[in-house]
Amino acid sequence: MSNIFGTKWRLKPSILTSFVLLTVPVFLTIIAVTYFSNDRIARQDADALVARFSTEAIANIQGDINPIKSLVRSVAVLGDTYPDIFADSRSMAYFQGVLVHSRKIVSVYVGLENGSFRQARRIDPAVEIQGRLPPDGAMYAYRWVERSTENARESPTHDRYEFLDASEKEIGSFVLDTTYDPRVRGWYRSASQAGSIMITDPDVFAALGLIGFTVAAPFTTAGKVSGVAAADITLDGLSQYLAERKISPGSLSYILDQQGRVLAASDLSRTYTNDNGRVALRHITSLDNSLPAAAYSARPRDGEHLYSFTRDGNEYVASLITMPPEFGKRWQLFVVAPIDDFTGEYKANNNRLLLFGLVVLAIQVVIIYFLTSVISAPLERLARKVGTIQQLSVEESPTVISPISEISVLSRAIETLDSAVKAFAAFVPVGLVKQLLESDQKLELGGHSRFLTIFFSDLEAFSTLSEEVPAQELLLRVSAYLEIVTRSVNQEAGTIDKFIGDGVMAFWGAPALLDDHAWRACVAALRIQHAMVALNAEGRARGYKPMNVRIGIHSDAVLVGNIGSKERMSYTVMGDGVNVASRLEGINKEYGTRLCISHSVFKEAGERLCVRPIDDVAVKGRRGLIPIYELVGVFGLEPELEPDAQAIELCRLTRLAHDAAASGDSVLALERYRQILVDFPNDPVAAEMAKRFAAAPVTDASRRGSLARL
Repeated sequence: MSNIFGTKWRLKPSILTSFVLLTVPVFLTIIAVTYFSNDRIARQDADALVARFSTEAIANIQGDINPIKSLVRSVAVLGDTYPDIFADSRSMAYFQGVLVHSRKIVSVYVGLENGSFRQARRIDPAVEIQGRLPPDGAMYAYRWVERSTENARESPTHDRYEFLDASEKEIGSFVLDTTYDPRVRGWYRSASQAGSIMITDPDVFAALGLIGFTVAAPFTTAGKVSGVAAADITLDGLSQYLAERKISPGSLSYILDQQGRVLAASDLSRTYTNDNGRVALRHITSLDNSLPAAAYSARPRDGEHLYSFTRDGNEYVASLITMPPEFGKRWQLFVVAPIDDFTGEYKANNNRLLLFGLVVLAIQVVIIYFLTSVISAPLERLARKVGTIQQLSVEESPTVISPISEISVLSRAIETLDSAVKAFAAFVPVGLVKQLLESDQKLELGGHSRFLTIFFSDLEAFSTLSEEVPAQELLLRVSAYLEIVTRSVNQEAGTIDKFIGDGVMAFWGAPALLDDHAWRACVAALRIQHAMVALNAEGRARGYKPMNVRIGIHSDAVLVGNIGSKERMSYTVMGDGVNVASRLEGINKEYGTRLCISHSVFKEAGERLCVRPIDDVAVKGRRGLIPIYELVGVFGLEPELEPDAQAIELCRLTRLAHDAAASGDSVLALERYRQILVDFPNDPVAAEMAKRFAAAPVTDASRRGSLARL
């Protein structure tokens, strides 16, 4: 973008200038239109709004109570199905689940025909329970009363409480003497007589000291009532519900019983009292506020639920609707609202100003959103894509398209960079590529010594397999095997060095340092073996011969770095430790094993490895012998990598035989290897060692000097 002087503008000034040029004229136009506008916001239809509010409120109250009725019914069905479920504490966890379903439920309980009682309830730590305060932090309580005889209605018994904190963990308990009998309570008698689920009249909750109503349902055994399930809801909860759903600032809402007594009020006024254990409700005409009395007195006698009336020069709209019969109680919803709340001139002016502000804000948001979408959003997506390139993420992101030419050019350049980096990472260790991308380090020849773990794998009898299998099929099967090795090595943060035909060389501990490199190499090897089992199972289903992988792992200090020339270099490891790892892979042939590790690997991660000693072998170029082990599994990681009981037993027996050989007792060693073959006739290690001891059992020194040569 150029100005009249022919100079180019920067991106940020361009956005700001465009924003000003677009918003200021629009803003001034809106002010002018609003200022000179003669249109006024029409008076809202207050009658329709009140009627809609009343209908929705009744539906919402039913929507809140009906699930609680369903929960209580489910408790009763549980009692019908399993008559003894409430005879002990098995039901407490279920009660707790029902209790926490809704904040409106203050307690869930069951009373049995023999006088027993079980309850889960909410707790106020500041409110005493029969003269005693609950433990600090108590949020819930389990309560139960058990009677040994069915007719002991008035005999003293124990009322037991178990208190729980917010995480439902027990934090205390106490036991009180009580004569409480659920069978004499109104909720029990009413539900038993009704024979179905019902809602009680307001009452004082014996255990909580609160006033509310109860949803109760009986359950039966052999056609007779054996108990009643119930849930308590406080009247305060209904008042809070109305207070949170006021139709307008000056409106009042009430829930009345059939006689016009107030059960709940939206102004949260106290409309009931506890008169020596009995609930006394105030009539709508006897409240401190005279407005609802006037509205109730003005109600039409023809059954019309929506009407208007005037009081002290102010006009009001009111609605009186009875709950539907299926609710179970003939309660009424009474709503009174001043007309000025909907149509007052002052409020109309405020609404115009609010509407004006919202329109202006909406226009600003749209403009800002448009500008950021066109200019900033593509740049942000390109920045995120550069980040994924730097992390070598395999996630494919769509090409960024922008009408701005500079962004389009940048997008094409980043796409090219993405392709180049991914191609580079396919031939160079991923860790090295990440290191180069995350730093200013240049790719140079050179290296350093580091203690790490080297891994070699190879396919058993690959030459024979290549002669028997068609080339294309062989390529697919070997690729599947190499994919398993690559995935397992990458999963354990290893570095693939190179593919050598059907063999793979990898290492752990470079370029990124790893404290547990030996452990990770062993886990990766076991993952490969486990995945190859599944791959061979698929192959057998298609008539393929199985492919068996031999693996050798060794930990040692080696030279790691870039070798080659400036035109062509490779990041790899070199040294005697690499040769040892390669030869450990090959020695699997002699002992019939698949996964051989050196003593240095066992020393690094041995406490978590399940291994068995194989032999002490001589390595070309080294004077001493190297103890080698077969890796059977690992402990405490994943079930599929855990050794089974047979494997553990085989390891134990092999260690006993190896200990005998190490102590120089060739006869005992031979005997123990042969004993292994009795229990494990197909064990190749025991067979090979027994064969060697049987051929040359004279001395351990001569055996170990000639048994194996790497």
